[in-house]
Amino acid sequence: MNVKAKKYLGQHFLMDENIAKNIVESLSFDQYQKILEVGPGMGVLTKYLLEKDSEIFVAEIDKESVDYLQKHYAKLDDQHIIGDFLKLNIEETFGDQVAIIGNFPYNISSQILFKIIDSYGHVPEMVGMFQKEVAERTAAVPRTKAYGILSVLVQALYDVEYLFTVHENVFNPPPKVKSGVIKLTRNPKEGLVGNEVLFKKIVKAGFGQRRKKLSNSLKVLEIPEALQTHIFMDKRAEELSIQDFISFTKEWKNAM
Repeated sequence: MNVKAKKYLGQHFLMDENIAKNIVESLSFDQYQKILEVGPGMGVLTKYLLEKDSEIFVAEIDKESVDYLQKHYAKLDDQHIIGDFLKLNIEETFGDQVAIIGNFPYNISSQILFKIIDSYGHVPEMVGMFQKEVAERTAAVPRTKAYGILSVLVQALYDVEYLFTVHENVFNPPPKVKSGVIKLTRNPKEGLVGNEVLFKKIVKAGFGQRRKKLSNSLKVLEIPEALQTHIFMDKRAEELSIQDFISFTKEWKNAM
């Protein structure tokens, strides 16, 4: 019994066992007992996760995959198989801390990262495989083409490590692009707590017109008078570091 990959679900099943082991071993298995795998498919990561001394949950919406997992992995009872990750209330489901891992469906890659950002108080760590472009954007540094909204919002809360690149030919069916595996380790930056909503607005507006100076791109937010001559106003969003965005948000809030 095999599961047929479904294009509308963005499924590309990893076939390389060594890569699967490397992904699982990239988790620290520290400071948490619960691990949630997103999009397990036929369980290429699941089998190695179940060898660990942790409680393993999987989030899978493909009925065919769920049937396969229940048949081949007896430890995954109904309590441990969850539905749509994007609709999941992580705090209510897991109570405290849960690490997240997966060969993530390509069609919801960014949504998965934004979900993790929204739940960062309960997600201390994540190891995941994305399209290489998304992985590179997440780990990007200032003054590079890949640096943008995703880079800043993720790195404001997590240390990001680009682990390795995965070739197309180790998947069934092969995707049209290479993949990249990244690791997020929670590390909230000082000054962001309490300013998250404003921070997101500033970052999104700043990169909304990334070729323009912030004095122009941030006009949609009604810039406080005290900040209209701020040194950052003559810069573009891509020139600001994560800490620059955090400190600027704090100044903005104080000037409101």
